[in-house]
Amino acid sequence: MRGMTVGRLLVGLALVMLLAGGCGGGERAAGGNENEAAVAGKMIGNKGSDTLVNLALAWAESYMGAHPEVRISVTGGGTGTGIAAMINGTVDIANASRAMKDEERSAANANGIEPLEHVVALDAIAVVVHPSNPINGITLQQISDIYTGKITNWRELGGEDRPIVLLSRESNSGTYVYFLEEVIRLGEGSELLFSPETLLMPSSEGISAEVRQNPNAIGYDGLGYVTPDQKMLGVAKNADGPHVLPSADTVNDGAYPISRELFMYTAGEPQGAVKAYLDYILGEGQGLIKALGFVPLTD
Repeated sequence: MRGMTVGRLLVGLALVMLLAGGCGGGERAAGGNENEAAVAGKMIGNKGSDTLVNLALAWAESYMGAHPEVRISVTGGGTGTGIAAMINGTVDIANASRAMKDEERSAANANGIEPLEHVVALDAIAVVVHPSNPINGITLQQISDIYTGKITNWRELGGEDRPIVLLSRESNSGTYVYFLEEVIRLGEGSELLFSPETLLMPSSEGISAEVRQNPNAIGYDGLGYVTPDQKMLGVAKNADGPHVLPSADTVNDGAYPISRELFMYTAGEPQGAVKAYLDYILGEGQGLIKALGFVPLTD
C-alpha cells in the first residue's frame, strides 16, 4: 500500500512537471511573437524620410495584417537620418526622398556595405501659398529668385504689396536637398543657397500649418501632404511654358517640372523577410499609393 502511494506520487509529480513545461512553451508561442520574429529574422526596422513615413506606415500595417509573424517598425527623422542608420546597421531599410550622396556611399563602403537602391514610388513637390494669394502660376526661375532673396515682395510677381515669407524643410530632409539642387540651383550645380531669411520647419505638417495661417507665406511639400486649405501654384519650366499643377497624371506624362522618385535603401541585396516585404511594396503594395497622394510606379 505504501509502495503504491509512493509510486502514485512519483507519477503525479512527473505529470505536473510535464504539464508545466508544456504550458511554458505555449506561453512563449502565444505571447512571444516579437521574440520569435527576432529569432527568425522577421523584425524589420524602417527609418528615414518624413515624406515617405505615412506611406511606409500604410505599407507596414497592411503587410503585418497579412503576415502577423513579421514585425515592422517605421519611424521618420529625415532622409539623412535614415541613411545614416542603414549605414550603421541599426535599421534594415532606409526611406529616402532623394538619391544617396557620394559621401554617404563612401561611408557605407567604409563600413563594408554596398547600398542597394529601390525606387518604390513617384512624387511631385507642390509649391503652396495661402488660399487668399491671387497668384496662380510661377516659373522655376521665379521660385529660385524667391528662395535666394532676389524677389522679396509679392508685388514683383503681380500680387499684392506684401513681403514674401519663405518656408522650407530642415537641411536633413531629402525634400530640402532635392529642392535646393533641382529648383533653387535649377539642376545646374551652382552654389546658390537658400536665403538666410528662410524659416526652416521641422516637418511637412509645420509648413502646412504656417501656410494656412500666413497670407504672405510660400512653401513646398510632397503632394501627399498638401491639404485642401492650401493653394497649389502651377509651375512652368520657363516664361514661355504652361503653368502646370502637380498631379499623378502630370507626373506620369512629365508635364509637371518638380517631380522625383522616392527610394528605399538596403545594405546590399535584401534577404528573407526584408526581401519578401520589398517584393510586396513593389507589387501589391503599389495599390495603396494613390490614396495617400503619391504616384505608383505602374498605374
